[in-house]
Amino acid sequence: MNEPQQSFQSFREFYPYYLSEHRHRTSRRLHVIGSFLVLVVLVASIFSGRWVLLWSLPVIGYGFAWVGHFFFEKNKPATFKYPLYSLAGDWVMFWQVLTGKLKF
Repeated sequence: MNEPQQSFQSFREFYPYYLSEHRHRTSRRLHVIGSFLVLVVLVASIFSGRWVLLWSLPVIGYGFAWVGHFFFEKNKPATFKYPLYSLAGDWVMFWQVLTGKLKF
């Protein structure tokens, strides 16, 4: 497990650590799939008016990500120590994969 030696003062400091915790390609793929499905369910909920679907968003998003961490990365999700930075990291990584900056 790759534990940070310090607390992070900014997301800019945190993000390299976040990426180091997502080196395994399958883990990154699971994160991206989970994030994509979160967007799909969010849009479906808005357009269908089925607000109860919103309850599934954390299960979908974290479920895919945590499978990646526990079974492929063999580490603890950064969410446990840095929930807000980690959430932001998920979406930055998602965008970077979509734009080709990070490999899928």
